[in-house]
Amino acid sequence: MGCGRVGSTLAHHLQRLEHSVAVIDQDPTAFRRLGSSFNGKTIAGIGFDRDTLMDAGIEVAGAFAAVSSGDNSNIIAARVARETFGVGHVVARIYDPRRAEVYERLGIPTIATVPWTASRLLKNILGGTIDEEWRDPTGQVVMLHVVIAEGWVGHKLKSFEEVTGARVALISRFGKGELPTEHTVIQAGDELHVAATDDLADGLREAAAQGPVGGQH
Repeated sequence: MGCGRVGSTLAHHLQRLEHSVAVIDQDPTAFRRLGSSFNGKTIAGIGFDRDTLMDAGIEVAGAFAAVSSGDNSNIIAARVARETFGVGHVVARIYDPRRAEVYERLGIPTIATVPWTASRLLKNILGGTIDEEWRDPTGQVVMLHVVIAEGWVGHKLKSFEEVTGARVALISRFGKGELPTEHTVIQAGDELHVAATDDLADGLREAAAQGPVGGQH
């Protein structure tokens, strides 16, 4: 639901993956964004209206994405898809991240637009030493993929956590995932998956790039 920039892009990605796609929008002119190469269905109507959804094939849909410009419309449509028609995979785009936790409690995964966009901008501006892997629905806690400097090799992982204030949830070592303990020592080639908040990100980036200070072990 929603044929703006996000909806039209998503529709084309799904089509390239050889999925059948139906796009709903209240404004019939919005379908121009799909271009002549789009061969899915287009339905002009309100995205949370039962008849509109049934015209789009909601009864046999494997997934539903509500990506219109309105938070309320998105969450209502997502709930109808999940609760009335039993669609297995449902997601709603929202603009107000403060609502995300409420929506999650209703069983609807959400994408908070502002944190997602900001994190992608930071990644492109600051480089790939630290990549965002996941962010909680409220936008407060983030899981980061961190490649650390060689200076950390031989030091306890606990030291890295103490310096950064973050928590290492997982280590990728020799292509395998390991859960760290308080005795874990950092080895060459380790990649860390770190839980942190945005206010810790700058210190985390600096510590990862520069290595330990002084005699930290």
